[in-house]
Amino acid sequence: MAKVAFLGLGVMGRPMAGHLARSGHEVSVYNRTASKAESWVAEHGGQFGTTPKAAAQGAEFVIACVGNDDDLRSVCLGEDGAFAAMSQGTIFVDHTTVSAQVTRELHDVARTQEIGFVDAPVSGGQAGAENGVLSIMCGGAQADFDRAEPVMAAYARVCKRMGESGAGQMAKMMNQICIAGLLQGLAEALHFGEKAGMDGRTVVEVISQGAAGSWQMVNRHGSMLDGEFNHGFAVDWMRKDLGICLDAADQIGAALPMTALVDQFYKDVQNMGGGRWDTSALIARLRKLGEG
Repeated sequence: MAKVAFLGLGVMGRPMAGHLARSGHEVSVYNRTASKAESWVAEHGGQFGTTPKAAAQGAEFVIACVGNDDDLRSVCLGEDGAFAAMSQGTIFVDHTTVSAQVTRELHDVARTQEIGFVDAPVSGGQAGAENGVLSIMCGGAQADFDRAEPVMAAYARVCKRMGESGAGQMAKMMNQICIAGLLQGLAEALHFGEKAGMDGRTVVEVISQGAAGSWQMVNRHGSMLDGEFNHGFAVDWMRKDLGICLDAADQIGAALPMTALVDQFYKDVQNMGGGRWDTSALIARLRKLGEG
C-alpha cells in the first residue's frame, strides 16, 4: 500500500480516488472547489489539501485527473504546485487527456527534479471510473510505469505502457479518433433506419453480433433512439479532445478528414445547445437536418 495524493475530483477523479482508498492506500485529495474535497474525505476518510502542494506533501505517488493543458500545468507548477512538494524518486501520474506537447514539457521538468512522470489517459467514461474497469494507456520510462501500475490497478481493467513520454496521450488520440467515427456511423445507421421505418433495437440486436458490432452500438443505441443524451462523455469535452488530435495530426503530417468532419458536426450540436450532451448526440443533428 502507498501514500497517494489525488488531484481533481470530477466525475472521473472522484470515483478513481475512492477505489484507491478502498484498496487500502493512504489517500490525500485536492480539488479546485474545496467543498468537493471535503465531501470526498467525509465519505472515504483520508485528508485533503487546500493546494496541490499541500495534498502532495509526503506522497509517494501524485495522480492528476483535471480538465486540460492549462489545468494540468496549474496543479503541477508554481509555488503551490505538486512538483514543489514532491521529492526525488516519487512518481507523478497524469490521467488527464491533454496534448503530447504539455506531457513532454512537464515530463522534462519532473526529470530535472528526479521525479518520475507517467502520462496515463483513460478510456471507459464515468461508468468505467465508477466500476473500476478503465482502460489506461501509458507513456514514460518502463521503471516508472512498473512502479505506478500496481497503484493504477485499483481502477483499471487493462493498463499498458505504450512507449516513452507522450505515447499514452498519442494512444488516447487514436482512441478518440475511433470513437468519433464509430458514433457518426452509428448515428447515421439509426437515423437511416428511422426514416426507413425499421425497428432500430431489433436491427441492432442482430448486427451488433456481426462485423459492425462495437461498444458504442451495444451501450448507446437505445439512448440514441430515445433521444436521451444526459449521460456519458460531454460534447464539449470531445471537441477539446478532437482539437488535440487535429493539432497533433498537423504536427506529424497525418490526414484526419473524417475526424475533422465529425468535429464540425459536434460544433453543430454545440450550436443546438447540446454542449453538455453525451457524444452520442450526433443523431440529434441528423434528425434536425431531416426536418428541413
